[in-house]
Amino acid sequence: MFDRAKLPESVKIVEVGPRDGLQNEKQLISLQAKIQLIDELALAGVKFIETGSFVSPKWVPQMADSAMVFKSLNRRAGVCYSALTPNLQGFAAAIEAEVDEVAIFGSASESFSQKNINCSVAESLARFQPLVEQAKLQGMRVRAYVSCVLGCPYEGEIAPTKVATLAKALFDMGCYEVSLGDTIGTGTPSKTAALLDAVLPLLSQDKIAVHFHDTFGQALANILVALQYGISVIDSSVAGLGGCPYAKGAAGNVATEDVVYMLNGMNISTGIDLVKLCKAGDKIMGQLGRSSQSKVALAMRSPLI
Repeated sequence: MFDRAKLPESVKIVEVGPRDGLQNEKQLISLQAKIQLIDELALAGVKFIETGSFVSPKWVPQMADSAMVFKSLNRRAGVCYSALTPNLQGFAAAIEAEVDEVAIFGSASESFSQKNINCSVAESLARFQPLVEQAKLQGMRVRAYVSCVLGCPYEGEIAPTKVATLAKALFDMGCYEVSLGDTIGTGTPSKTAALLDAVLPLLSQDKIAVHFHDTFGQALANILVALQYGISVIDSSVAGLGGCPYAKGAAGNVATEDVVYMLNGMNISTGIDLVKLCKAGDKIMGQLGRSSQSKVALAMRSPLI
């Protein structure tokens, strides 16, 4: 039964479009277009923007200009501009670019870990440890992603207990928040509930975020389950940008516009202006030469809405 008493009063939206969204685009996007997107998101009221990543351009060429993006930003007060940093070399580059916060990226799947970051899950934790320690010395917060929490393109089903153990290890290492990612978008509400039933005994609600891809159209339903568990941090991507370079066929992240519309209708505050958000999404999609993946953005173009 739907229990409104368990819902959070407000939700923090982590906008991942400029990094997790754009990194999967084959056509190179101009520096100016990236900066404009990030600034329009900030002007729409988005307070946490994943702005780039410091990875090898050999593997993710779209992010090769992340240092220039950070140096060229019109930084807005109260907005956190973060970056993905897979190793110490990436972390050093992030420090030089004056990022506000960094993130690391692990996987609950051994096969996906090997494909994505060329090491086992255990080896990834050992690799992250010195980065987190260095971040502590620099006074910088570290966020963690756990991918493939509800399924893997190589291994299929992933045990919720495995996800819970990894999430706890990352938190104990020093990550202030752990984002649980349905990388291939195969999760359903019942699977989401089973996952949170396994994770919440080890980590409190305020240390967990959710990150759903919408491959099978289940993202909003899964988010609703997470909200009823008291989760108040949601990753999403403007216009539904995204996918995954290591999970062929995976659709983009759930569209930020769709999440904000649903939350507005539930009287859950985000601080985001939906009209401005839709315009930002439409503009970047126009530059990519295709329509937004957000149903809300498409609907709001109609004179009947």
